[in-house]
Amino acid sequence: MALEIKILDYGDIELESSFLVLGRDCGRTRRVPTLGFLILGGTWPIVVDTGYRSNQIMETLGMRGLQSHETMIENQLKKHGLKLGDIRYVLHTHLHIDHAGKDDLFPMNTAVVLNRRELEYSVSGLMHPQYPAVDIKHLVDRLHTKGALRFLDLEISGPTELMPGVICEAAGGHTEGSMNVIVKTAEGVATICGDVLYDINDQLVEPFHEISDMEPRVTGNHGTTKRQEKAAIKKVVASSRFVLPVHDRPALIEAGQVVGRLQDAVPGPIVQSLPKRQWFPA
Repeated sequence: MALEIKILDYGDIELESSFLVLGRDCGRTRRVPTLGFLILGGTWPIVVDTGYRSNQIMETLGMRGLQSHETMIENQLKKHGLKLGDIRYVLHTHLHIDHAGKDDLFPMNTAVVLNRRELEYSVSGLMHPQYPAVDIKHLVDRLHTKGALRFLDLEISGPTELMPGVICEAAGGHTEGSMNVIVKTAEGVATICGDVLYDINDQLVEPFHEISDMEPRVTGNHGTTKRQEKAAIKKVVASSRFVLPVHDRPALIEAGQVVGRLQDAVPGPIVQSLPKRQWFPA
């Protein structure tokens, strides 16, 4: 059976627009989804990212969480006939507040997989308070429980295949320890890229205030340099048929350009088709 990715809806977040795209609509609020991903068709079911702990915890960042009963992670998994205990691995693109808030719901025989550099970075104070103490302390409990945590050293080892067709690689952007999860589907490579990208349209399709050809726009929230973030975005786009950020719907890529958008699964039906960028000779 070929690998496929199902979208898990963990609820929305309301936040300031320029947090997502540098300089865009400063002071205005945007509402965005918070997504997780369920990888099916392989040796075991895998979850990528677990959303935020509660609506209240988002207020510590001046944001508004909009979770509901339906968007609780256990109910999202139930839609696919799964329980929390059925998941073999929980992978994290990174450990920010809206990505690693539900790890403590999974039993200790579910291994949480992350890039070691990300756990180190989470306690550096460099992006405090985006790493809540309660989430990180739970990971320390896993660190001291046999089999409950799996470290990758992606900057040194290079890409690591977790199971056939599922590969983790250092992202190179957003946080110092962020990782991409590459999934080989029947229709091409799909890359779950966390927050390397927030907004497909305003960072890639029509990059906000960018004038150079094919130059992506950076986010307003990155712990790496702007050069590193731009390069991380370009790497994902250049190597993927599908790109899956956590706060926007997946994109279909052809020759480095976004040509379509998907909704609930990858591979899946195209819900919006976009024209390729045209070149007009002088």
